[in-house]
Amino acid sequence: MNRETIEALRQIEKEKGIPFELLIEALEDALHSAYNKTAHAVPFSEVKIDRETGEIHVYELIFPPGEEPEVHDDETVIDTSKAERVEITPEDFGRIAAQTAKQVIYQRIREAEQGIVYKEYSERIGEIVTGIVQQSDSRYTLVDLGRVEARLPKSEQVATERYEHGMRLKAVIKEVSQNPKEPPIILSRRSEELVRRLFELEVPEIADGLVEIVGVAREPGYRSKISVVSHSDGVDPVGACVGPRGSRVRMVVSELRGEKIDIIPFDEEPARFVAKSLSPARVREVLLDDERREATVVVPDDQLSLAIGKDGQNARLANRLTGWKIDIKAETEMNEEDTVPAITETEPEVVDGRCHALTVGGKRCPNAALSGSLYCGIPSHQALCDERK
Repeated sequence: MNRETIEALRQIEKEKGIPFELLIEALEDALHSAYNKTAHAVPFSEVKIDRETGEIHVYELIFPPGEEPEVHDDETVIDTSKAERVEITPEDFGRIAAQTAKQVIYQRIREAEQGIVYKEYSERIGEIVTGIVQQSDSRYTLVDLGRVEARLPKSEQVATERYEHGMRLKAVIKEVSQNPKEPPIILSRRSEELVRRLFELEVPEIADGLVEIVGVAREPGYRSKISVVSHSDGVDPVGACVGPRGSRVRMVVSELRGEKIDIIPFDEEPARFVAKSLSPARVREVLLDDERREATVVVPDDQLSLAIGKDGQNARLANRLTGWKIDIKAETEMNEEDTVPAITETEPEVVDGRCHALTVGGKRCPNAALSGSLYCGIPSHQALCDERK
């Protein structure tokens, strides 16, 4: 070794972020292992490298009589504090070291580099990163993040997207692996967290905590729904996310390759939240079953297909966003359902603020009764008032 080797290790420290001292210690361990395989190796020894000149020195460790350590295997740690050191560097040790230790050194450097990457990125799971697409195969797409490469597995890719060489790509860190045979960082373009993080980048009010994304429901490549709430008076959460002339949401849609996004104002009142979640459809009425967390939604006839969405997509996303099982019915269909009075002439009327109509299944309508009436505003339920007179 020489001064050039020391400079090379300093360069590795600068480029890879691996501490110089860690590299030197790895090299000393490798050279010590190489020395122990020589024919004239002594029982106790150590190898030291001069940090300035790069010169290698092999020392025999001579312990006081009766205090020689017991060595059980190569992993045994020896206390060398009481040992006397006598230099015994073999004349041809430089050649032997170069032949024996090269692969060991590379391995230790690779392990150290992987350890640093794992520690750094395992603390960043869920964060968004930007990289350049390198290549793709049947297993994953390789993405260059600058200092390290990451993989975007097929299972985390969006079916409608194509990843071309040189393309700039944003994704979230889903997992960090310690498998040395593959790039350690696993990315995702399908994660709902990607939508959340993209809005954080584009909307200052979210980054500042004035607006919060309460929930995200997504069918990657096709449509997403997000619910938002404001924590500051005077800040419209939907308007903040849309941005001036739609500029903010348009940037997110562009990054998601045209995926549609519905921004829903969160409401603690379940009926209102369910109604808003079916946007862009207009909702006439929402009937809730709190115990089963089921919602029957009544929409105008011309809004039925819009509320359900193509292949039921709009309803599915609303279901996942709100956590309620949603049954959508057209107004005409709802009016045609047979209903009977919940209270007979022989039964006393119980005025509790709820509609007194029963559906054909015998379940009482959970909707609130209109003022001065026993029934809600659904026409077929109001018609029961005339029948009771």
